[in-house]
Amino acid sequence: MRIAITPHDILSDEPERIISLLNEGWTYVHLRHPDASTRDIKNIIEAIPQKLHSKLRLHGHFELIHSFNIGGLHLNHRCPIPPPGFTEKLSRSCHTPAELCNQRNMEYVTFSPVFPSISKHGYTPAYTLEQIAAAISRASVPVVALGGVTPDKATLLQQIGF
Repeated sequence: MRIAITPHDILSDEPERIISLLNEGWTYVHLRHPDASTRDIKNIIEAIPQKLHSKLRLHGHFELIHSFNIGGLHLNHRCPIPPPGFTEKLSRSCHTPAELCNQRNMEYVTFSPVFPSISKHGYTPAYTLEQIAAAISRASVPVVALGGVTPDKATLLQQIGF
């Protein structure tokens, strides 16, 4: 599973970057723009071919699920529950090993930070790789690593269970 998550701020060429990632075979692109307006997110989605909408995940602005064939919602501290009646694919942010063990009805969860963050200064792991690996082994859904993840760490992450 290859998942991309957009940066905090919207990039001027973001739709083109998303289209490129999805055309290269990435599983999902998460639209994570906590300060963006609903209109901003709608503009991004509208600039992406409709055939790719099912590969987008929303981190907020859940009302847009009624306007587009979105691939799912990502629950987090800002938006912890899906809208009433939502029965499509869900994922969730986790930040403690205990959270990994308590997830049901999720397609997958993310765990962060695994390594010191590249984009969030001062955001460092609170748990050892051994503690994280033990929690992943008890998780009932796939766990995706976030925080300081770079291509050179892929083999190690797979060995841990991500």
